[in-house]
Amino acid sequence: MTGDWELPRLCRLVEELLRPYFEPAVGSVSLTREKEKNLLIALSKVYREIQVWIREMEVDSDEEITSSECSLEVVHEEHNCLMKVLADLILLLTVDSQYVQHSVGKIVVAVSELLAPSVRNWDSLVHSLWISLELIVKHVLSCSAISNAGEDLHFGTSGLMVLNRYLGNADWSTAAHIIQILRNILKSLKEESDDQLLQVYEKYVYPFLSNVPWDRMDECCTKEPKVVFLGSLIAFLCSLVEQTVAPESKVHLQDKQPNLPIVINLVPKLFRWCLGKAENRVKQSTFQYFTHKLLMLLLRLSYGYGTHISCTTLVSWLQLLHDYFEELLLKPMSRVKTCQNDCLEGSPFLSSFSEGEAQHMRHSLHSQRQAILLFLRCCFSLISSTGENTKQLPAAHKSLSAVNVVSDPNFSGRSKGFIDLYKWFQAHLRDSFLCGKEMHVDKCILFARSFLQLYLHEDDLLFKVLLQMVTASSCLEQQLEGEKQPYQDAEEDIGFLVSNAFSPVNLFHLFLSELHYDHQVLLDYLISKDLGISCAEYLLRCLRITCSAWHLFIEFYVEGNAMDSLSRKKQKILEDGPDFQADQSSGSPTMDTSPSLNDKVKIDTDSSYKQNKCRRLAFIEAKDCLLSLKVSIENLHRKNLFPYNPKALLQRCVIHLESLSLPFH
Repeated sequence: MTGDWELPRLCRLVEELLRPYFEPAVGSVSLTREKEKNLLIALSKVYREIQVWIREMEVDSDEEITSSECSLEVVHEEHNCLMKVLADLILLLTVDSQYVQHSVGKIVVAVSELLAPSVRNWDSLVHSLWISLELIVKHVLSCSAISNAGEDLHFGTSGLMVLNRYLGNADWSTAAHIIQILRNILKSLKEESDDQLLQVYEKYVYPFLSNVPWDRMDECCTKEPKVVFLGSLIAFLCSLVEQTVAPESKVHLQDKQPNLPIVINLVPKLFRWCLGKAENRVKQSTFQYFTHKLLMLLLRLSYGYGTHISCTTLVSWLQLLHDYFEELLLKPMSRVKTCQNDCLEGSPFLSSFSEGEAQHMRHSLHSQRQAILLFLRCCFSLISSTGENTKQLPAAHKSLSAVNVVSDPNFSGRSKGFIDLYKWFQAHLRDSFLCGKEMHVDKCILFARSFLQLYLHEDDLLFKVLLQMVTASSCLEQQLEGEKQPYQDAEEDIGFLVSNAFSPVNLFHLFLSELHYDHQVLLDYLISKDLGISCAEYLLRCLRITCSAWHLFIEFYVEGNAMDSLSRKKQKILEDGPDFQADQSSGSPTMDTSPSLNDKVKIDTDSSYKQNKCRRLAFIEAKDCLLSLKVSIENLHRKNLFPYNPKALLQRCVIHLESLSLPFH
């Protein structure tokens, strides 16, 4: 049994159980409380019956399912049958009842699952949904008749007549519910990993996005229903980008690339419609939702399409970030130890805040993480770009601090990346910012620590930003190599900042420190279904880097770093240990215990001793953490409990630990 046989039965089911609630003369459904209750019961019966058919179909799934050869008359009849069912269900979406609308959405998704074995009928269903959505949106935007909106859609005349019968009462709310249905169908394709149906699905998405006259949205005065539609549209676009660029998808990226500009061209319009001017903004909770979803959309586009995104697009995204999220980009990242964002629900630390204030604080931190990650990705993508906008930064600008006009047409995308990144550093390190190499390295490291702490409580963004910084460091090294350019001095300012603030070795040490050198936390990350791959990649890359620069790993120091992460008892144990005592008795000048000549010498000696002590403690803790992690992975792997083959990670751990076994100076 396949979807080919289900359409007539489905048509009869809908006609029997749902048509009695229609008013054919006016093409609408009016509900009393009692009638709504009975309609919900009828919708539940329809849904349960479809689920029974799906289970029956799964029982017969051992048989090879193919689309049967049908005459044109049969195909035409099936198509009209589907149009009748779909028109009836869409009519119910116009009813002012969220319960009815939710039930109808579940039924349409179930019908999609029922028809999936028959690609022809499933294609027809999805095509019909997109056509209906396009008809409704064009109708609402132009206030024209549905029939006029669909003249050039090359959709069957009989099918249009059936749809036109009931779509006249559709509005933004109806369009929003159809988008939500289409998004749920897309998510079901992801769960089933059905690439054939995904390609059919995508065939109709981009024509819809291209055909709708989006510019008329600015003229639309209806605010609240339009907001609901925009929220559904952005959520759908986020799911679409996530699904179509998923690594497991068999659709090649070059096949998707031609459709990329269609989504990208919508981005500035979405920002304008959703965030808009301050006087026209929506309520706070809706504004927060739009902020989250728009930043998510741009991040997914940047990760999904990578180098296929042009410099012009990246520059425009940077401008959007400055226009709408400048406050988030420049907001200080230093954390209060009793940060309310880290408190459990009901914690006394939150008692002084209203629910709205607490929610706003949580959202603000989340949006700040998203905005900064996107900003850094755009900047470093521009810095590494080649072959586009070849005009360079004028030779007169020897330092980026002298650049005030970033819209100058002489600037390349690469220069824009350097300038924006420099000014961002300048804003966050304003108190100690001195151009050139005079800036204190420890200030950069403390900034990196605050930067890392910002992301620690959002794991998915944490590893994205850590991997981004590893890539950024390598990118800058390559860019600053070779023949010196007229603007090289300016770029070296950025190189100095990044090499100290975002050094992979420094960030790795800080990362372990912020985890309190707890190898169990690392192990949890590695075996996580969602984070395991990212964590393993980050560890492999960091271990490879530190193996070639082990002296930097050993000598790493930031005031209070190691000491803050250890209990006093553990500090005492380490200080009394033979390794530490041997280090104290070594011939290092910094450990000289001879009498001081004056107070200044004594202060310098005490300071050097403290730094060496912290450096040693941090090194020992980091080494022990990695050794314990290696042992735990080996034990799990030996029992076949580790979720993937950790051979490469274990080999890198061995090499790293061997390099760290060299004498400490």
